[in-house]
Amino acid sequence: MPSQPYNSLRPRHVAIIMDGNGRWAQKRKRPRTFGHQAGVKATRMVVENCARRGIDVLTLFAFSSENWQRPSQEVNRLMDLFMRALDKEVDVLDNNNIQLHFIGDHTALSNELQCQMETVQQRTACNDGLKLIIAMNYGGRWDIVEASRNMARDIQLGRLQPAQIDESIMSRYCQLGDFADLDLIIRTGGEKRVSNFLLWQLAYSELFFTDTLWPDFDETDLDTALNSYAKRQRRYGCTGSQAIANNA
Repeated sequence: MPSQPYNSLRPRHVAIIMDGNGRWAQKRKRPRTFGHQAGVKATRMVVENCARRGIDVLTLFAFSSENWQRPSQEVNRLMDLFMRALDKEVDVLDNNNIQLHFIGDHTALSNELQCQMETVQQRTACNDGLKLIIAMNYGGRWDIVEASRNMARDIQLGRLQPAQIDESIMSRYCQLGDFADLDLIIRTGGEKRVSNFLLWQLAYSELFFTDTLWPDFDETDLDTALNSYAKRQRRYGCTGSQAIANNA
């Protein structure tokens, strides 16, 4: 159960930039990969608690398109950890009615990992609880470029007319086009930037930054973020009084 109640203004779609694993390990004089392994526990906690709180969609930034620049040993360890976590957690996800999805450019991933991701996604496809989205080899600029490329292809094939393109069409071509709009982004680890994550989708989302390193992120931290969101007035360009009237 939540450590403290939060009011009824609940985000439908939460995304998390899970930052601070490496620094958490370095503070303990351990390899950075030790921090990534410790972060799995926080990931499990946040999935369980978002499902319990009735949040519709949770998107987790697991591996960015820029993370390939890290030392090869760390990247290989991350890929191995990801595969083992998928294998270990799929039963729990399925038994808890969680539907798993992946976004990103998966062509750079190993065939073995791609097959495993597809298998897990298919296994949970009929579940109708929390939609858990893992951003794997994802970049916000790549997402927008890929959407533009696919729209251009459909224009060439006569499936789309340029005059039809508007924000809603663009959103449909982006990676999260089939899901609820993004309401809240949480970033752990103390950095205050979005790091090329969901650039199109975050246009009107609320941002919450915490100094807590990801392996230390717990239920109380999640409640703090949700409580912060619940106290905010989302105006979408309107005045405060207009927003109140629109939500009445």
